[in-house]
Amino acid sequence: MAADQPLVLGIETSCDETGVGIVRGTTLLADAVASSVDTHARFGGVVPEIASRAHLEAMVPTIERALKEAGVAARDLDGIAVTSGPGLAGALLVGVSAAKAYAYALGKPLYGVNHLASHICVDQLEHGPLPEPTMALLVSGGHSSLLLAPDITSDVRPLGATIDDAAGEAFDKIARVLDLGFPGGPVIDRLAKEGDPAAIAFPRGLTGPRDAPYDFSFSGLKTSVARWIEAKRAAGEEVPVRDVAASFQEAVVDVLTRKAVRACKDEGVDHLMIGGGVAANSRLRALAEERCERAGIRLRVPRPKLCTDNGAMVAALGAEMVARNRLPSDLELSADSSLPVTEPHVPGTAHGHGHPHDHDHVHEISKDNLYS
Repeated sequence: MAADQPLVLGIETSCDETGVGIVRGTTLLADAVASSVDTHARFGGVVPEIASRAHLEAMVPTIERALKEAGVAARDLDGIAVTSGPGLAGALLVGVSAAKAYAYALGKPLYGVNHLASHICVDQLEHGPLPEPTMALLVSGGHSSLLLAPDITSDVRPLGATIDDAAGEAFDKIARVLDLGFPGGPVIDRLAKEGDPAAIAFPRGLTGPRDAPYDFSFSGLKTSVARWIEAKRAAGEEVPVRDVAASFQEAVVDVLTRKAVRACKDEGVDHLMIGGGVAANSRLRALAEERCERAGIRLRVPRPKLCTDNGAMVAALGAEMVARNRLPSDLELSADSSLPVTEPHVPGTAHGHGHPHDHDHVHEISKDNLYS
């Protein structure tokens, strides 16, 4: 780990995880997370207002914990990175506001980065620098996307995306129908290991010859599974939960991996990176490895903890921005709940980025009081 590599703190608050990570170059120094998932579980899904308040309460303690874990002082940082979108508007706003405050107080450059691009860049912390271009399959509660990234800091191209439910969203909805609680992904993954993936022939959406080759659709699958369960219950029969979980999961990962491998072949890319919360799914990882090996494609998947939302991924992309001399964001950076993946970060104007503007009304003394 070279001391001259950029030392960056990253803040992630796009949903219900308050994540703060610190990296030096491509080396992870700290990954602190405060989750409010247990609070949301009572409601069967994430409640935006509750998530925002949880971020507000957890922010400073989580940042302090990350700095302590990394063994660095805030004044030693080379930059502050933050997820500025996409995500829940209120939740994003908490993270962006905190990042701007720290950047201003410390006199450090600010980088508003894209949540999806961060999910790709985090793999550098596991497997070293990303190949260029990188083919990435991102699967989470809000996104199912196939992306080609010639340059993760400036050039990310969408090849395909979900046209309705994302994969993670479908997992949560089927878990709700089966009364398995929230979040649905981990419990379905666990139960599926004891079930038969071939027990029920659930549909594979958008896999016909005239369908968009890289787009995804899981709404029809979700409806099919729900109706199958309802029919069993209406007939007074017991629902084979493990077989349902295994068959549903197989339908999802079959489509995801099939389309990802096809994209690699079509684009002439000899590797595939998988990221996002659903990338923690054991069956997705196993089937992707099997199909990639058969196709001569190298598979890169971060460890499960780095697949779910975390600050480390934001710090990783921020460090890459610093290393490649990308223009920092202005202190007027705002949260953008629909920030397109084609914008890996939000650059500012050439003047005044990361430093107080003439019209700032914050007293200079505040900078001395926050982390000397």
